[in-house]
Amino acid sequence: MKSFGHTLAPLPCDYLQPSTRYLSVTLYKGSVAQKDPVLLNFDMVTGIELIEHLESKELEMFPEVVFGFMAPVRVIISTPNFEYNHLLPKLTLFRHPDHKFEWKREEFQCWSSKVAERYDYTVEFSGVGAPPADAGDIGFCTQIAVFVRNYMVTDEMVNKKRETQNVYKTVFKIVYPSLHDDKYLQIAVVNETMYQVHRIKRLLWKNMHLKVEESHSQQFDSDHKHSPDTHGREWSKSGIYTEAENSTQKRGLEPYMRENKVYVPLAYLFSIPKVKKLCGTYDILLKMIAGKVTLNHDGSAVKVKIDLENENNFL
Repeated sequence: MKSFGHTLAPLPCDYLQPSTRYLSVTLYKGSVAQKDPVLLNFDMVTGIELIEHLESKELEMFPEVVFGFMAPVRVIISTPNFEYNHLLPKLTLFRHPDHKFEWKREEFQCWSSKVAERYDYTVEFSGVGAPPADAGDIGFCTQIAVFVRNYMVTDEMVNKKRETQNVYKTVFKIVYPSLHDDKYLQIAVVNETMYQVHRIKRLLWKNMHLKVEESHSQQFDSDHKHSPDTHGREWSKSGIYTEAENSTQKRGLEPYMRENKVYVPLAYLFSIPKVKKLCGTYDILLKMIAGKVTLNHDGSAVKVKIDLENENNFL
């Protein structure tokens, strides 16, 4: 079992995009015929193609462990439908050599109904793998019972069960990357911040070139009488701020270009919904990017250099 624990481990994408929820996965070694406190407080239990592998004694104890001790809100159990077997080629008796039995629909429904009545559950039946149209009334290839608990479980009931001795053994445990961990939150905030900064940089660069082209066109239309300092004023109207506008109030709130650098104010970044959702507060944004991004002299804006060759490829 331990050698297969890696199949439960996070994938690379789980580290690139950590979940907003905490998730830990634990693999235990135990028996469905044994009670253990680690089995408590689950909303749902599934037994997919399980019960047919149980010895008669284990099958007898199985309902008490699952429905009596664990008592989840829902239980889903599936098992082969023996009535369907004659449609499966080269099958002599059961579908797997380890199967101890395979039930007909009436047998499975009878067992399930008795379990539901004993442990105060409601049960409904369905299945997967419909038979061919000319096969008659033989039911699904796999039959399924869905149990729903009819009563509320109290803390007192659960605490009493916690006194049961532990018999399960932990084989493998892993905690998935989560934004609740500052390490992964910082990675997510820095990545999103720099993505937004470079996106804004490309937009500013593109708008600047559009204004230059528009200015040149106006120069030809006005017979080369265009004023040389009009460029700066026109760029500012499109969100491109030149050094001449450095003292304006707007300059401190909006991204701007100076020489070969782009400056994106932290206040502006925090106003972006995804950045704000990740950080929650402006102070957390400051904490997460500290030492991870380049800021201007007073620490109020992220500063990035314009790579002229690469930026021109985006035009």
